[in-house]
Amino acid sequence: MSVILGIDPGVATVGFGVIEQAGAASRFLTCGAITTPAHTPLSSRLFQIHQDMLELIDTFKPDAISIEELFFNTNITTGIDVAHGRGVIVLAGYEKNVPMYEYTPLQVKQAITGYGRADKKQMMEMVRRLLKLKAPAKPDDASDALALAICHARFAGSLLTYEGGRSECSTI
Repeated sequence: MSVILGIDPGVATVGFGVIEQAGAASRFLTCGAITTPAHTPLSSRLFQIHQDMLELIDTFKPDAISIEELFFNTNITTGIDVAHGRGVIVLAGYEKNVPMYEYTPLQVKQAITGYGRADKKQMMEMVRRLLKLKAPAKPDDASDALALAICHARFAGSLLTYEGGRSECSTI
């Protein structure tokens, strides 16, 4: 049995989802979001994210952290801000000696729905069904984080995992 912490990185909102994985079964533990106030200096926001991540790790003692790989589409400024947030999240995992695994949005969608072009609504519904939740997880960032945790559970239990427990799909 292992505990997986999924993280949907950001600066204003960082989604998190925690599942327990035993064999092929995933069990929901909790989910939510770390939020930082608008119009706050970036350094203060990053410090808060880092501190909250350390607290999450201490509370749930995950065996692995699954985080979304950055994907720059059209708004490079938003991407840079997300990269800052992602950096302090990765640092927190490193400080607590928790292995980090990185997945692209395409990999996550494929692992959850079997279709790499699934939309947000399809993803949220499949996460709800896979974890036997009464309603989709809120906020959306928390549902995305749960999808990342499930994705890692599926990849970690597949033939893609080599000796040492690291997924070849991970670049961290």
